[in-house]
Amino acid sequence: MALENCCAFTGNRNVKEDLNVNKLIEIIKGLIQNGVDTFYDGMARGFDLIAARCVINLKKEFPNIKLIACVPCPNQEKYFKEEDKKEYYDVLEKCDEVKILSKHYHNGCMFIRNRYMVDNSKYLIAYNRTTDGGTEYTVNYVGDNEEKEVYMM
Repeated sequence: MALENCCAFTGNRNVKEDLNVNKLIEIIKGLIQNGVDTFYDGMARGFDLIAARCVINLKKEFPNIKLIACVPCPNQEKYFKEEDKKEYYDVLEKCDEVKILSKHYHNGCMFIRNRYMVDNSKYLIAYNRTTDGGTEYTVNYVGDNEEKEVYMM
């Protein structure tokens, strides 16, 4: 897969009312219309699952697009609330591919997942309302890399 055809998502688990899902859909559609056909999703609660659901819904209009779940470790959903687990399993079932990036949970496996998604994408769509944590780390990991384009939500 060519990097220019791939986009990754990163975002906070606690999504605030300021997330404009229609804007997210428009950004995804624009990328698809410019040749992006593969979307990497970290499958965390909150923004990741919202973004994954947007891609799943857009598959009706753009059947050639793929959603790849980038799961940091088995049992990622272990501590999710029941309603979040239900959404997680439903989204996971609809993914075109599932990549499990570590054999077991360990300190840093989430960062491994995030780097994998960025390293394999030209585009990153980020929803970040914090100054620390995985989303902040991922946006900073992209840094000033001129080969990457970041869309901040």
